[in-house]
Amino acid sequence: MSSQNSTVTTADAAAQRNAGTLAEKIPDLVNGNPALQVRGRYATFAMMIEIGAVPYYISVVDSRIAQMDRGPLIMRSWSFAIRGAESAWLTFWQPLPPPHFHDIFALAKRGDFRIEGDMRPLLTHLLFIKDMLAAPRTLAEGNAR
Repeated sequence: MSSQNSTVTTADAAAQRNAGTLAEKIPDLVNGNPALQVRGRYATFAMMIEIGAVPYYISVVDSRIAQMDRGPLIMRSWSFAIRGAESAWLTFWQPLPPPHFHDIFALAKRGDFRIEGDMRPLLTHLLFIKDMLAAPRTLAEGNAR
């Protein structure tokens, strides 16, 4: 029984590392995408994504990710947050996610994501933010994007 528990713990740790690794690639993916830079040319905001219990603080200035820090950080401010389990993020980041895992609002409706905070910057720059968060999908093997 203890070997089964250690296997589950190892699998959970591997999933968290994988989701964290994908999240940490978002700045390079966004800043290196000219089409995304045009789409978000006026976007300036601070947000947090939480993968399991690990927060990532993202500062966007004029469509470029100026800073991304792994938390938890004391007293770090953000305008809005998107929180979800590691498994939900990994499914969201598949090249072609299954139904109801393709969009942050679909995941929120399912109860897998929580969106909280000031909705104004989120809704003002919605397409940019959705594309920014979906950027790790381009890293999957065999992705023809």
